[in-house]
Amino acid sequence: MSSTTLTPPARPAVKPLTSWKPFWAKRFGPAPFLPMSRAEMERLGWDSCDIIIVTGDAYVDHPSFGMAVIGRTLEAQGFRVGILAQPDWQNLAAFQALGKPNLFFGVAAGNMDSMINHYTADRKIRSDDAYTPGGEAGKRPDRATLVYTQRCQEAYKDVPVIIGGIEASLRRIAHYDYWQDKVRRSVLVDSKADLLLYGNAERAIIEIAHRLARREPVETLTDIRGTAFMVKRGHEPQGYFELDSTDVDRPGRVDEHINPYLTTSEAAAEQGQSCAKDDAAAAPAGATSAGVPAVPAVATVAMPVSRKTGALQLPERSKTVIRLPAYEAVKSDPVLYAHANRVLHLETNPGNARALVQRHGERDLWVTPPPIPLSTPEMDTVFDLPYARSPHPAYADATGGHDGPTKIPAWEMIRFSVNIMRGCFGGCTFCSITEHEGRIIQSRSEDSIIREIEDIRDKVPGFTGVISDLGGPTANMWRIGCKSTAIEAACRKPSCVYPGICPNLNTDHGPLIKLYRRARQLKGVKKILIGSGLRYDLAVQSPEYVKELVTHHVGGYLKIAPEHTEGGPLSKMMKPGIGTYERFKQMFEQASAAAGKKQYLIPYFIAAHPGTSDEDMMNLALWLKRNGFKADQVQTFYPSPMATATAMYHSNLNPLKGISRDSRRAERVDIVRGERRRRLHKAFLRWHDPNNWPLLREALKAMGRADLIGNGKHQLIPSRQPVTDGSYASPRRANSTPAPKAPGAPAVRRGTLLTQHTGLPPREGTAARPAGPRRARPKP
Repeated sequence: MSSTTLTPPARPAVKPLTSWKPFWAKRFGPAPFLPMSRAEMERLGWDSCDIIIVTGDAYVDHPSFGMAVIGRTLEAQGFRVGILAQPDWQNLAAFQALGKPNLFFGVAAGNMDSMINHYTADRKIRSDDAYTPGGEAGKRPDRATLVYTQRCQEAYKDVPVIIGGIEASLRRIAHYDYWQDKVRRSVLVDSKADLLLYGNAERAIIEIAHRLARREPVETLTDIRGTAFMVKRGHEPQGYFELDSTDVDRPGRVDEHINPYLTTSEAAAEQGQSCAKDDAAAAPAGATSAGVPAVPAVATVAMPVSRKTGALQLPERSKTVIRLPAYEAVKSDPVLYAHANRVLHLETNPGNARALVQRHGERDLWVTPPPIPLSTPEMDTVFDLPYARSPHPAYADATGGHDGPTKIPAWEMIRFSVNIMRGCFGGCTFCSITEHEGRIIQSRSEDSIIREIEDIRDKVPGFTGVISDLGGPTANMWRIGCKSTAIEAACRKPSCVYPGICPNLNTDHGPLIKLYRRARQLKGVKKILIGSGLRYDLAVQSPEYVKELVTHHVGGYLKIAPEHTEGGPLSKMMKPGIGTYERFKQMFEQASAAAGKKQYLIPYFIAAHPGTSDEDMMNLALWLKRNGFKADQVQTFYPSPMATATAMYHSNLNPLKGISRDSRRAERVDIVRGERRRRLHKAFLRWHDPNNWPLLREALKAMGRADLIGNGKHQLIPSRQPVTDGSYASPRRANSTPAPKAPGAPAVRRGTLLTQHTGLPPREGTAARPAGPRRARPKP
């Protein structure tokens, strides 16, 4: 018997963003702002728009806002792009304000999923919207992608509609919807749009625009990576070899068979190879390593398949499609839903991902492989476009500025920050960055970043010399990636840092240190802060980086996210153990002391995450008390579409371990459901709040831990209940519906410093105003 040869897949060839011949309208040049009205179009000399982008956010011409990035990218290709920002979805005329687009409508809900934008993790209506002038809520509909698409189609029936953005990206296949507590169809099916774009869409949207400009029918655009489209059964794209993954526990032969869940390293280990090689699945009997038999348009083979006959190989991955369980199956079978979710997450590496197909009724949803990440020169091209770095003038207040009542909170937060990279290889199961941006880091060049800092210094009103952040999805993944492009292209692991840092990962922080030092030396720049979340398990690999960060780039507080202290929930999150946090804390404190600074870590924790028991939360609360942390804002698990943790929440199974109907082979997950238990887990995080003590006393007694009730140093809560108003309103009340105040409740004292945690000293130079007299504390 000959052995199976494992060879890494070839990375697909891509066309650079700047290699397309510009559209004829390039002669008009860049607009100061992309137009939002016919009057602006006339001032630019336009008679029509080629493309109109409809978005649920206010239009801010800044590279942190999706509509600006896509709009300016298309403008650089020569297309005339208009913006309909937060149009009145109850008024059809609002969607006709710019006239009929020559090529297509591009629809996105905004920088956030519209449901997450509207509702808290407890399904309460939020009181504001950070992406709207004045923070006003209610300027976009629920499920904005569906509503906007419908209105565009009503406005101009013969104009293609292409949906994208985070909402469409994370709903591209059948997905669990937390707000309706059911599995919904792909957003492409419900919206009836012509195409769906997922992930960072610059490559795809440029190709689509040019091909539509050449009068290619939109229904023929089925060969573009990072897209999804619908086809009737029997009209599938030609030449694909279909792998049937519509079931789990499919009976196989007695001999050894291929496990569809094997990662590359696991498959290689079985063959005595290294993880630099890609696992090659087996082909039907009769195939040879030289080729495969002729197949019809789509040939189907069940998984797993025997490999006993020797060296067998499937067709190239670029012409292989995996059939997921149909929507009708996953909506009523949580096991199949978890299985489909796991397969989708295994097919996220652009270097080896295969196309996916899922039946919805009488039609098939096809999802092409993820887009190829942008190169550094392409990232520079996108971020060097002529952004105004300001909200559109239509949002200006009476003074003509944007700092008054019409201020857009999301813009204010990133106004003086610089995005230096995209992507994240952390793989946290509650996060969807990997499913949207991918796990391969896309870094800008140092020169491009420095140019943007200089633009902020020279052009952005109100700049005081402080850059609020140099970061992205994480603070310290810039220029970090796999040591080998062959290994990177073949890898199918969901994380490069869990359960430990991969030996193939380059963790050199040297380039980032060099960037920090160069940026600090710029004239007119007084301070550069790091506001993005720090991946501390990477940071501890570079003591020099920790020293540089703590000495020069921390403004008193540094936020990091251990998320929990207990192994059970951490294993479901794919986060490092609390020991890594303790190691970083020690390095942080030593570096702060050496710099002569008093600085503090602000750790973030999640309540009610899948896999978290009541005892886990109790232990976390004890850890918080021992370490003197009093969490002021509680972060509760939010089951967002497509996240692995959401699949756990819906199915009670752990997709990280493989899916089976056999309870002996599948790992069950403890799910925190119901208002009372979710309240309990949040109460453990806010153990210091007297309003939570009655609930905690009851729970501790039920858990057999009444010994933690009392006034001792090692006890969690006191035995006596003080007089309280029975409610709690977070200082960051804008994130949730405010709790009603009881009559006569005391107001917040002037001078109280509201931070992520109470009990921490104020920053240097921020003296608090004298507080009023304190109420007498009841004696125990």
